[in-house]
Amino acid sequence: MNGSRSRSRPEYIPGHIPDPSYVRILDTTLRDGEQAPGAAMTAEQKLRIARQLAKLGVDIIEAGFPSASQEDFNGVKMIAQEVGSKCDDDGYVSVIVAMCRCNEKDIRTAWEAVKDAKRPRLLPFIATSPIHMEYKLRKTKEEVLQIARSMVAFARSLGCHDIEFGAEDAARSDREFLYKIFGDVIEAGATTVVVADTVGVTMPFEFGKLIADIKANTPGIEKAIIVVHCHNDLGHATANTIEAARAGARQLEVTINGIGERAGNAALEEVVMALRCRGDHVLGGLYTGINTKHILKTSKMVEECSGMHLQPHKAIVGHNAFLHESGIHQAGLLKHRGTYEILSPEDIGYERSNEANMVLGKLSGRQALKKRLKELGYELKEDEVESVFQNFKAVAEKKKRVTDVDLKTLVSDKVYDVEPIWKLGGLEVTCGTMNFSSTTIKLITIDGTTHVACCVGKGPVDSAFKAVDLIVKEAVKVLEYSLNTVTKGTDAIATIYVVIRKENTHSPTSTLNGNTVYPTFSGIGKGVDVVVSSVEAYLIALNKMVNFKE
Repeated sequence: MNGSRSRSRPEYIPGHIPDPSYVRILDTTLRDGEQAPGAAMTAEQKLRIARQLAKLGVDIIEAGFPSASQEDFNGVKMIAQEVGSKCDDDGYVSVIVAMCRCNEKDIRTAWEAVKDAKRPRLLPFIATSPIHMEYKLRKTKEEVLQIARSMVAFARSLGCHDIEFGAEDAARSDREFLYKIFGDVIEAGATTVVVADTVGVTMPFEFGKLIADIKANTPGIEKAIIVVHCHNDLGHATANTIEAARAGARQLEVTINGIGERAGNAALEEVVMALRCRGDHVLGGLYTGINTKHILKTSKMVEECSGMHLQPHKAIVGHNAFLHESGIHQAGLLKHRGTYEILSPEDIGYERSNEANMVLGKLSGRQALKKRLKELGYELKEDEVESVFQNFKAVAEKKKRVTDVDLKTLVSDKVYDVEPIWKLGGLEVTCGTMNFSSTTIKLITIDGTTHVACCVGKGPVDSAFKAVDLIVKEAVKVLEYSLNTVTKGTDAIATIYVVIRKENTHSPTSTLNGNTVYPTFSGIGKGVDVVVSSVEAYLIALNKMVNFKE
């Protein structure tokens, strides 16, 4: 897939789309998305997101619910005046819509909030399912029909010519009643009608059939756009939305990152990229006007403003969505990206850090390791690669991900597995809250000579390392210190990983790609005593460094 948009966006006409394959995208992050517990945003944050949604190429931005509060009213009005009057890079101005209940006060308030936009829209809604009409509204079908007709007509009388009527809980509503109410509101002036799966209860095949039936049986439906709004309670929001588009819906309501009430809404990034990836092949050529290269930036902005953090495996925008650790997968990717990537990460705004976006871990194989080492500038012989690979596997068992610093250390370590010059003879630590920590340490040389030193530091490990330095008399820079436990309890066995290099004395190595690499050395220590294990790891690295021949 090349480019950010597959085709040009057709002219915007309320109630009609000149290209029957074009699918409008309504983003409701600022209204339904904000209803997620803990996702409330300030008016300034909403304006910032609205600007980004316009850059993303969203056809319609649902800016909020003006009747909810004065702050919501002000926020919607600000978005309508600023974002709703500016063209995007392709000359398109997003429609700005305000939600309102089917009563005159709500509708008038919503109109005051959006009327300054170049393309204002109102979204009056009312529940249509038996359970909602009986227990929430306490109204009959006839009363709901009369309210819907009259309130759409009232919205029209205010000067609004783009009206989206919403049938709340349509998925659990009587079919014949839906045909009737949609037909009546279209006759009263509605340009779009919303089929909402408010509680996310339908299966994809059910929802697709519902849309097809509405399209086939609603009087006057050719004068309006069928819209779907799907919640994710059973995990089907994206699938239901795609199935609805296949059945004839031409406006899809979504949120960035899928945030929303309870389990959330259909995710914009999933719906849009599904249409982009499969639209021509299995969906009859359906496409959108979204500039997909802005997806990642928009996702991160919404995550930051809403405080709703993404799980790493979230489709399209999750941290792991384009990362590969399995050795089999990495080997395939090195031969052809299409073996394990159906989408290009660059299409949603990623900048690829290396050719295959591979993560090195315990499941990685020799080919991925060799490839990354070459990218870092190392050209190793096969036996050297094998030596590094065995050490790499040992490190990967202790760390979830092996970094470039680790790899450089492994390369430096590969030929320096020598008899230690310095061994730990014993140590004693004093620490607490009253004074600095101090460590007395005894080291034994290869010829049996004993050396003792005492030093203070900011903690027991710091003071122990400094005491070692007093004896060894080497200028050392600690590049990495990490601690992991694989067992539970206060007697857990700790694994300490230390990476060091000699301070400002070893000559750097110029690699094939021009990078400067300073020799680094690692050590691993294990035990129930963290300080002892840390010193043992430090000494292993030190012995490698001391034995290093430039």
